[in-house]
Amino acid sequence: MIRELKTEEIRLSEPVTEFDDIEGGSRIIGQERAMSLLSLGLSIDRVGYNIFLSGDDGSGRLTAVMESIEKIKSMPCHLRDAAYAWAPDSLSPRLLIFEQGMARLFQEDLLAFGKEAIPESEMLAKWKDPAIASFLLSLPPYDGNEDAYRINIVLDRTYSDSRPVIIETHPSHQSLFGFAEKDKPSHLAIRTGSYQAASGGYLIMNAEEVTGDENLWKTLKRYLEMTHRALSSSLVPGEMIGTVRPAPIPMLTKIILIGTESTYNKLIEKDDKFVRYFRIAPEFNYTMPRNEKNAKGTVSFLKAAGKGLLKAADSAYLEILRFSSSIAEDREKLTTELSLLEDLLEEADLNARERGSEIIERKDVEEAIEKRNWHASLEEETINEEIQSGDMVISLSGSQVGIVNGLAVMDRGVSSFGTPAVISATVAPGNEGIVNIEHEAGLSGGIHDKGLLILEGFLRHRYALRFPLSLYAGICFEQSYAEVDGDSASLGELYALLSAIAEVPIRQDIAVTGSVSQMGILQPVGGINEKIQGFYNACSVSGLTGTQGVMIPRQNISSLILPQKIEKAIDEGLFHIYAISEVDEGIELLSGIKSGERDKRGFFPPSSFNRRVEDGLRNLCRYSQDKAE
Repeated sequence: MIRELKTEEIRLSEPVTEFDDIEGGSRIIGQERAMSLLSLGLSIDRVGYNIFLSGDDGSGRLTAVMESIEKIKSMPCHLRDAAYAWAPDSLSPRLLIFEQGMARLFQEDLLAFGKEAIPESEMLAKWKDPAIASFLLSLPPYDGNEDAYRINIVLDRTYSDSRPVIIETHPSHQSLFGFAEKDKPSHLAIRTGSYQAASGGYLIMNAEEVTGDENLWKTLKRYLEMTHRALSSSLVPGEMIGTVRPAPIPMLTKIILIGTESTYNKLIEKDDKFVRYFRIAPEFNYTMPRNEKNAKGTVSFLKAAGKGLLKAADSAYLEILRFSSSIAEDREKLTTELSLLEDLLEEADLNARERGSEIIERKDVEEAIEKRNWHASLEEETINEEIQSGDMVISLSGSQVGIVNGLAVMDRGVSSFGTPAVISATVAPGNEGIVNIEHEAGLSGGIHDKGLLILEGFLRHRYALRFPLSLYAGICFEQSYAEVDGDSASLGELYALLSAIAEVPIRQDIAVTGSVSQMGILQPVGGINEKIQGFYNACSVSGLTGTQGVMIPRQNISSLILPQKIEKAIDEGLFHIYAISEVDEGIELLSGIKSGERDKRGFFPPSSFNRRVEDGLRNLCRYSQDKAE
């Protein structure tokens, strides 16, 4: 049955209405699963347990990493110093490893050993490590040149009390892996990068910046592999740095890449070794349940992040939570992109200060949202002006054959808006099937192409049971010159096609959005709130008639978070939202004719809409066969 939604079904319920007793707190909300896996990965000191943390920008991924590292700082760790020293082979300096803080003392002893000729036995007794002893025994006699008696301390942990944490903001070969200075002895020329500096600790980088440079990514993987070998063997030669080949530092550097889910999936597909080295892959969800815990957590975050701003009233927080659900596109969800909410609170603070208030109220948040919409609405206003002037040919009332008002979302940077789009269909005898005019013009994406192929499947499944499907149908987005993609227009395209085949006019005051299966079952679509608001705005320009509205898939009811002006129009009967589950429900609303079901003999009732479509297809088949003969 056709279901017209009432205002009560659209309004949001609030899990919490008072926030005075909430203190500012954690900046990470609703990511318990990811935080647990992140903590596990940080705590395991084993080769291969590097971390790829995926999620959307603004969801607090870096903050989560830093908070998690802070919690495990007290875990025992074995910090050591490292230095490169003279070797007979100048291309391969010796690597010496010392207990924490001992590299400096060794340097002092080494210079004294050279200058004062300290007996070897005394020196070797103090530095018992076999590698250090071997180095001391290999030293050439001191001749006044101190180069062989100086070490290049590349890791000095004298004053460190916890594992190193390095955030590499501009990863490059030199910044990550170092270089060799010119005109210096090889062991003194080595300048290590952030990869070596993070030995024994954590190196945090942006995944897209690292993997976007093919050569840099290959080098990082070589270092991961080299470290794997270096931890099990001291005989592995190192990577070349300029003209020097220093041995790798045999200490584990845990790499933490922060990126998007799409980047992670691409790496999984392209590189079969990726999972071997990045065994921990926590994923930040972009939404969280709209419940009391997460609502309070969001407000707690805003109070912590909003220090220095005016105090916000409960009504302001409620409006921000409403905005949070609109970003999540789900009435039962909140967004985890908390930085977006922080930005909104700051903009509301400016509005409150401009009107001389000492508190941020709901109207300040509403004004901030309205300003955002207004700043980004130039193109939408232009389209609505063209509708009003008649430059854009569209009917918002009456009925027409083969024409449906669809709904599209236009993106412009970080903003988007909905607008009506006229979908037309024509049919004639032939065997070409459904011709996608947008595709022929190079303006159709792959998903949109798939949607039209599904429509052919629907026609065969529903109508062409006793005769072949033979038609030439053209479907077009009128006055559209940008690429069309996605399958959310497939329901509107289907109604335009069925109307043209049956030669039955359908209403123009109801816009249609929805994806449809070959069986005629509706599927939810994205951008539902922008689409509804776009059609409402277009109708408002010419004046609401009281019959206008939109048709949406029933599954999209949970996504509705509409402006209060639309809620008011619905409440007053000036605008309507119809939710349907399958194609036939929409047929009856748009055409005013019963859709009709097949009887036991397999026939649609006479004069039903489906009977008219079937008869139309049968006639097209007959004409096509006559034409072929």
